[in-house]
Amino acid sequence: MSRSRSFPNTVWRWLSGEHNAESGGYAGGGQNTATPLAATADIACQAQTLATRMPDLLLHASQMATTLASGLHPQRRAGWGDTFWQYRPAQPGEPVNRIDWRQSARTARAHVRETEAEAAQTVLLWCDFSGSMQWRSTNTLPGKLDRAVLLLLSMAALLLRNGERVQLLSPTGITPLPPASSALERLALGLCTLATNSRATDAALPAPILVPRRARLLLASDLLCPEAALQDCLRQLAAHPARAYLLHMTDPAENTLPYSGRTEFSGLEQEAPLELPHVQSLRDDYGDLVAARTHWLDQTTSRSGHSIVHHQTDMAPLPTLLALHAQMSQRV
Repeated sequence: MSRSRSFPNTVWRWLSGEHNAESGGYAGGGQNTATPLAATADIACQAQTLATRMPDLLLHASQMATTLASGLHPQRRAGWGDTFWQYRPAQPGEPVNRIDWRQSARTARAHVRETEAEAAQTVLLWCDFSGSMQWRSTNTLPGKLDRAVLLLLSMAALLLRNGERVQLLSPTGITPLPPASSALERLALGLCTLATNSRATDAALPAPILVPRRARLLLASDLLCPEAALQDCLRQLAAHPARAYLLHMTDPAENTLPYSGRTEFSGLEQEAPLELPHVQSLRDDYGDLVAARTHWLDQTTSRSGHSIVHHQTDMAPLPTLLALHAQMSQRV
């Protein structure tokens, strides 16, 4: 008896070398076929569900940013792009949060740590809303899209605290954000709007021409796109120049193939169904191919001068945020 399971069938095509190089690339990089009505309805339902969960995700993101910021305090970093200039004696009426208590403890009076003024950088957020990002292997796990939104908003909260300009990138360019009480809420509402207008066949990657020169791009995606499209996108960004930080999102089932018996896998982005007997017999080879692909992603990203962090949705978000923060804090 065959079991039927939804699964990002692009994974199978990726690992078997059969991925169609003409589809699934970056925005503006080709023609997408029309999305079936059922897929459109499913995406609309997912977008509505994301909007319903957004207040909780926004609260969690703010809490994560607070935790991350407090954990980074011992590093004595004032923020990205800030260079130490000098210590000076504190003046009457000096705000308490500007006093460097470590330096003050070594002397008889309070001192302020001054930093060299530098212009804030622009950080663009890109979220992949394609069909495979809507998937999760079990209801006990967050979907890849949910976790991507949480990580993006958490990093945005931390960036905003450090005086950076954070904007949202869509397939048509930088998106005007709706009014809200805070910049972080405006970004969250903007993500909800993009999710509502998305299609299952939307591109996983942005068109490099839409990224301003010398901007930093924080890109969250499962990267289930053709190798050539990803390589081309990263090369164009590097030549622009712009620096990309990739958040590679995966579900644990995509990495381990925990299924057994005869199983029919139905796709999420118009792929044909795929029926396999004795799926468990493929598990070891599948794991080797997944590891090889992850290594390829690391090498390709590094060669282009960008950075990548891998996140599996059964992992805690904080270690991923710490790794991403370390990468974005490096001078380039």
